[in-house]
Amino acid sequence: MYRTPVSSSNICSIGYDSALSILEVEFTSGDVYQYFDVSENLYQQFFNTSSHGQFLNDHIRYNYRYQKVS
Repeated sequence: MYRTPVSSSNICSIGYDSALSILEVEFTSGDVYQYFDVSENLYQQFFNTSSHGQFLNDHIRYNYRYQKVS
């Protein structure tokens, strides 16, 4: 999945697969996680927020099923 670099102290890049509703987040540690059943609207909010880490914690991390992919 293609990911776009973002300006964040903890997150390196984020990507989204609209056909599968999967959000992919690459952390500065190199870990990559996929979050499932994320709406495109939520992805757009996440992409455009001023604090990606805060948004992830507040709206995504504890509300969506996820798996570590690398």
